[in-house]
Amino acid sequence: MLVVPASHAAPFAAERVALVTAESQSLLVAVSLPSGRVLRRLRMPADPENVEAYAGEAVVVSARAGAVTFVDPRTLKVRRTLRGFGAPHIAAFAPGGDYVYVSDDERGQLAVVLGRAIRKIFVGYGAHHMAFSPDQHRLWVALGERARSIAVVDTRNIARPKLVGHVDPRGLAHDLAFTPDGHYVWVTYDDRSYLRIFDARTRRPIATLYAGAPPAYVRFDDASGLSEFGRYAYVTSGNSGSLRIFDWRTRRLMRSVRTAPGSYNLSVDRGLLATSSLTDGTITVVRGGRRTLTEGVAPAARDVAVVVH
Repeated sequence: MLVVPASHAAPFAAERVALVTAESQSLLVAVSLPSGRVLRRLRMPADPENVEAYAGEAVVVSARAGAVTFVDPRTLKVRRTLRGFGAPHIAAFAPGGDYVYVSDDERGQLAVVLGRAIRKIFVGYGAHHMAFSPDQHRLWVALGERARSIAVVDTRNIARPKLVGHVDPRGLAHDLAFTPDGHYVWVTYDDRSYLRIFDARTRRPIATLYAGAPPAYVRFDDASGLSEFGRYAYVTSGNSGSLRIFDWRTRRLMRSVRTAPGSYNLSVDRGLLATSSLTDGTITVVRGGRRTLTEGVAPAARDVAVVVH
C-alpha cells in the first residue's frame, strides 16, 4: 500500500487520533485531536466508506473494491488487505476484540475474520449496519440502509455464528446499537424522525425518542465500565446538522449540539466524540457536550473512528 506523507510527518507521541475515510480520494486520513493537524494520509482500495477501531486495530471497508484493510493505529501503517468480498460495508469488532465481523450486502453474508475470512454465513441480502450485545452472545444486523427486517444472530460461539431469527423494525431501519447493559437496542430510521427502543430479549419496541431528520445514527459510550462516561447515548442527524446527547437510562435529552451538515457517522471514546461530514468533509469533535474542533479534512468524509495513537 502507498503511504502519502502529510506535511507534518514528525514522530508521533501518544495522543487521540481520528481516522477519517476520504471516500472520493481513496484515502484514510489520520487527524490529531484536539489540534486538527493531519498526521498522515494512507492510500486505500477504491472508495473507502466505513472505518471501525477497537483494541489496537482499525478496519477500513471499501465496498466498490470488495476489500477490507487492516491498519495499525499506533504506527498508522497498513497491515494487510483482504479481498474476495462482494460489496462489504460495515465492520464490527466482537467485544472480546479478536474477531471482526464484516457485513456484505451484495451477497447477504456475514463474514467472520480472524486474520482472514474463516467463515461466511447468509443472513439476508442488504446486510449492513450491525451491533453486538456487550456479552457477545447476540448480533443484530439491519438488512439494508432502509431495512424492513433486522436479522438476529447467535454469536456465543464467535467463530461459528448462527442466524436465529428476525425483528420487525416497524419502519425502515438504518442504524442500531445495544445499550451498555445489553437489555435494550436503540434503532434509528431512514423514513422517520424518531428512534425506537427495543427490548433485546422480547424483541419488541417499548419507547420512542425524537432523533431529528432521518437518517439518524446512534452510539453509546460504555468506556469499559467507567461510570463518568458510560451514561450517555449519542444520536446524530446529518440532515439536521445536530448531535443529541441522551442519558440512556432515563432516556432524557441532556444536550443538543450543532454539527456540520451531512454529519452522520460517529465514534465515541471516553467522553470524546467525533462525527464526519459526507457533505463537506468536516469533522466535528465534541467533549463535555461542547464542540472543541470543527475542521475540514477532505472533500467528503463518510466515516470516522477515534483511536489512541
